[in-house]
Amino acid sequence: MTAALIFEDIRLSGSDIDLRGLKLAGGLTELGLTEGDVVAVMMRNHPVFMDIMVACRTIGIYHCAINWHFKAGEARHIMNDSNAKALIIQSEFLEEIESVIPTGIPVLVIDSHDGTHTNYEDWLSKQPVYNGPERSPRGMMPYTSGTTGNPKGVRRMPLDPSFLPLMRELAEKAWGVIPSARTLMPAPLYHSAPNNMTLQALLYGELLVLTQGFDAENILRLIEQHKITTVYLVPIMYVRLLRLPKEVKQRYDISSVTFVASTGAPCAPELKASMIEWWGPVIHETYASSETGMLTIQHPDDALKKPGSVGKPALGAEVKIIDEDGNECPTGDIGVIYGRQPAYPDFTYQNNQQARDKAALGRLVTVGDMGYFDDDGYLYVCDRISDMVISGGVNIYPAEIENVLLEIEGVQDCAVIGIPDPEYGESLVGLVKFHNPTEDTVAEIKTHLESRLAKYKVPRTINIVDSIARDDNGKISKKKLKQQFI
Repeated sequence: MTAALIFEDIRLSGSDIDLRGLKLAGGLTELGLTEGDVVAVMMRNHPVFMDIMVACRTIGIYHCAINWHFKAGEARHIMNDSNAKALIIQSEFLEEIESVIPTGIPVLVIDSHDGTHTNYEDWLSKQPVYNGPERSPRGMMPYTSGTTGNPKGVRRMPLDPSFLPLMRELAEKAWGVIPSARTLMPAPLYHSAPNNMTLQALLYGELLVLTQGFDAENILRLIEQHKITTVYLVPIMYVRLLRLPKEVKQRYDISSVTFVASTGAPCAPELKASMIEWWGPVIHETYASSETGMLTIQHPDDALKKPGSVGKPALGAEVKIIDEDGNECPTGDIGVIYGRQPAYPDFTYQNNQQARDKAALGRLVTVGDMGYFDDDGYLYVCDRISDMVISGGVNIYPAEIENVLLEIEGVQDCAVIGIPDPEYGESLVGLVKFHNPTEDTVAEIKTHLESRLAKYKVPRTINIVDSIARDDNGKISKKKLKQQFI
């Protein structure tokens, strides 16, 4: 049975959500969408996402959620590349992209009452409930971050019913979604991990509380108010929660939480240990991507026993570390991470078979992350190949340095990048957002790094900045940061 939904002042029962989803399925069918087609979506977190998820599963279409921060050119690429046959959009984003919407596709506008666009709610109320043939369920077709060019659409094959038991088990182990789960989702649904977890919570949980964005104190308030058991958080959210004043932390009862799911960005060991100290042994981390699905799970005990690890392969996942010659690396050696999760159907990159072939190693696939296994079979992720810095012929992984920076009291956010250097090829630059910096702050930061890292890993330059470019799922936008220096 579909879970109930709470979004701000809106309350919907599972039956309400099912009915709305079936009406959207019927309406999209009337508009001419057929199995395998794509509906583009551009909105903040909103109850209409639930309509879309139910409709996609019902009539076998994909939804392509566009990051609502995108400008016209970025949105145009995704709508055209995905071959979207309809667009559902919040009115506040329409002006930015209206000029690039593909000619002739239906546009349904949420919160629009200007009389010139089709209002989503008015339109939905007039649509028939879908009563056509059963289709193979589809879900989200996410577009990857595009660190080396335009984003690529990850299009999964139709879901065979034989996958469902393993997918449900994975949702329980990695997301904490069980029949009694009362789930809180504060992350943006245009990212694949929050989107997938929301769908699982909707299908198999008891209650889903959705927020439009993240506010640290509001998270604590909602946990207490709704007796939340399961929460999705990413490391940058941990940072903001931990920096709440002590009296705010103590004001709310969060003892109902039994499972925190985290993925999407690497988490510094000290940060995770601090959350476990406060929230208890409830923090679970997965290593995953849109392409591979969830490959590993790190349980709370592992976080303390194996700091820095992302856990062991989960539920039959196959993970290998491969060197430059295509051979499997010995234990402890860093190489490219390849993996496969049998709970998910295979995928292709939309209109880009060449990229799909390049990412493959037999039936395994990589997204360009580098890492290694320890003697006990725990996986450690070092960094992306594209983020790795080669300085003086030595490979340096910025994520390691960033984790050490986050240990420093006063560091609110940070990033390390490589920039061209005439002598070394590349040199390191550290960008630090610091609370109340003084004239000694940079020197103190360097002293701490030198006490914890080899000298060649300490950035030559440390810049104190007002902000670090991140997406809403917590990933640092190294591409944007490098554009400031190159």
